[in-house]
Amino acid sequence: MKMIKDEDSLLDSFDISLLAALQRDSHATHQQIGEQVHLSASQVSRRVQRLQAAGIIRRYVALLEPQAIGLGVRAISYVTLTRHSGDEGLAFEREIAAFPEVLECYSVAGESDYILQIVAADLGVLSEQVLRRLTRIQGVGSIRSNIVLGRIKSSTELPLGHLKRSAA
Repeated sequence: MKMIKDEDSLLDSFDISLLAALQRDSHATHQQIGEQVHLSASQVSRRVQRLQAAGIIRRYVALLEPQAIGLGVRAISYVTLTRHSGDEGLAFEREIAAFPEVLECYSVAGESDYILQIVAADLGVLSEQVLRRLTRIQGVGSIRSNIVLGRIKSSTELPLGHLKRSAA
């Protein structure tokens, strides 16, 4: 059984299969996962603990359907700061952490400084309660937003194929 060395953690083909199974259904029991990956429940348990301790498994969550809980609008917003010196970026990052509507915030290179994924109940809430608050953050120069019309693909499963090729 070959191993993959990745930042002091060793992944073998069982670990990779285990990670794939957990990404599909983290609610499955260790017995159920063991049957899928051909390990005993106790072996699955030990491996899961090791993967958690190594920081490979970050956490477990329930994925909610935004529209089912009244969050029918999704926007992708591009934020540009007025200056790139001083503490504008740090101040923006501190402030944005307090926005529950912002699901993801990425610092990027290119035309914008940040890209945000935002959810809101409707366009009025997005405009009045979210984007208006964003414009008030010190150092924000401009915000350009695109409203998502439809979801073509949405996944939380990371690709693991490259790990399998390295293990072979």
